[in-house]
Parts: sequence; C-alpha cells; structure tokens
Amino acid sequence: MKYRADKHRLPPFRENGMILIDKPAEWTSFDVVNFFRSRFNVPKVGHCGTLDPAATGLLLIVFGSFTRLSQHLSGQDKIYDATMLIGTETDSQDMDGNVTARNDWSMITPEQVRDTVMSFTGEQLQTPPMVSAVKKDGKRLYELARQGVEVEREARRIIINSIDVTRVELPETDFIVSCSKGTYIRTLCADIGTKLGCGAVLQRLRRTHSGSFSIDDAVGIDTIKQWEQPQLLEYTTNFVHSKLAAMDDFSF
Repeated sequence: MKYRADKHRLPPFRENGMILIDKPAEWTSFDVVNFFRSRFNVPKVGHCGTLDPAATGLLLIVFGSFTRLSQHLSGQDKIYDATMLIGTETDSQDMDGNVTARNDWSMITPEQVRDTVMSFTGEQLQTPPMVSAVKKDGKRLYELARQGVEVEREARRIIINSIDVTRVELPETDFIVSCSKGTYIRTLCADIGTKLGCGAVLQRLRRTHSGSFSIDDAVGIDTIKQWEQPQLLEYTTNFVHSKLAAMDDFSF
C-alpha cells in the first residue's frame, strides 16, 4: 500500500534529524526506512549505507532536511564484525545463496588463514558480486542474477584500512575489518577463499561503526516499536544537540 501522510493516524512528523538503528536480521534497509516512515508518519526519510538482509547492525536513518547529508554519510568508512566459513562457496558469496561448491579445507592451517586474511589490507580492486544493487546498463545486478544472467562487472577501487583476526576455529574465522565505502565483505571472503585455494563464504556480518557513529548508540527495533512521536522528538533533540554537536568531523 502506498504511503500517504495525509491518511495517517498521526500528524506528519516534520522535525529534522537522524537516528541510529540496530538493524535486525532478515530486514532489508528499505524495510527499516518504511517501518520508520509509517510508524511516525515521517514524510521525508532515507538511510545511509545499505546492509544486506542477513546482516545486522548500525544503520543511519536521516529525515527531514538531514536527508541531504545521505550521500556524505554513506561515503564514510565502515567497520564490520564478520565470520567467514572456508571450504564453502555460494552464488551470492554469503549463506543466503545456493551452494555451488564444498571443498576440502583439511590441509589449511590457522596460520595460513591469518596470513591470507591480513594480505588483503590496503588499496585494491574489488569486483562487485552479481547479487548486488550495482547497476549495469540501467539494471540492478541482482535483477539480472534472478534471471540467471551473469555479466562482466567493472572492478572498483576500495581500501581495507585494517583487518584484525579475532578467532580461527576452522572452518570458521572471525575478523573485524575497517574499510572504505563500497566494500563488499562477502566478496572479500570469496577472494580470501580463492587465495586459500578452497573457497570461502560470508557466514555472519554485523556493522559496528559508520564514520564517527557507533552501534553502542543505536536503538533496537523492539524499542522503537514502543515509541510514539514524543519519544522520537526527545531522541532527535538529544541526539542533535549532544552527539552531533560533540563531533569535530560533523557539521550541518
């Protein structure tokens, strides 16, 4: 059903601001935007940096005049907490896809995994996965993938600022990665698996930071479901005048 501000039970919420939301698994980023819009009758709202449905964590929601900051905020570096499963490959490079191969990883050592993961630090070219929102000739790649079509994709420049391997219990490996805008962590896992010679897939992903913003300050969906407009206004006022005002790299 199309959103109609004038048909909502509440008057339009016309304040300007942003909210940090802890996106749950199985919700798309657009699901969060649509929920927020319809919950509080916010006419103008957007998000900064798409998270895949299976991923959880920090999603920046902007509304009112703050939507003009969307491109700037989306372009900031991100930090993710991820789990990689080696020996498995899927057509989406994560566990949502169809398994295309299961390979023997028994000869791989934890030291090899750590060294290989760390070798991806720095500036590099990364080819976006077919199951992604990148456009090719006006069509989203995931739309082509659904039709069984695979096309050549142009590699993009990304920067892996740092990778910290926090656990290796084969076939699983946990790591924390700081990276530039446009980095696909599932593609990073697939590329690591290729270099190891046994394949790998992203098993779990959680975004913990986006620019200066942290998951520690995010609000869960269950909490937001209990709010009405006065609670959102209180959050917005406090956030803009305390969190944003204290950030040296943020101006509005």
